[in-house]
Amino acid sequence: MKTLEELRKIREKAQQEMKLRETSTRIKVVVGMGTSGIATGAREVMKALLDEVASRNLTDVLVTQTGEKGLSSMEPVVDIVEENKPVVTYGNMTPEKARRVVAEHIVNGHVVNDFVVASH
Repeated sequence: MKTLEELRKIREKAQQEMKLRETSTRIKVVVGMGTSGIATGAREVMKALLDEVASRNLTDVLVTQTGEKGLSSMEPVVDIVEENKPVVTYGNMTPEKARRVVAEHIVNGHVVNDFVVASH
């Protein structure tokens, strides 16, 4: 059985998460989590992205997932979606590359051309 204090903390955390979902999203980060993506490390990439976004307190960045993207030879893949800009697809991602994309692309606005596999 949870104590009243533990229940309050759970409620506060849920309210914070709901608040994040309701705020406007400047950038949407989409990780391909199909079978081939997971087999090549997409879970670790997703965790690195979530950790980096949280540690930098980027409340206007949404990290989400999708299924297969048809780029199995380039998995794990990550799309960066910004309004009124081309979608940038990064391929062969690793947790280290994901952290670099957050720092350079999401925070500073500079596409990391070394990792780009498509832009549309």
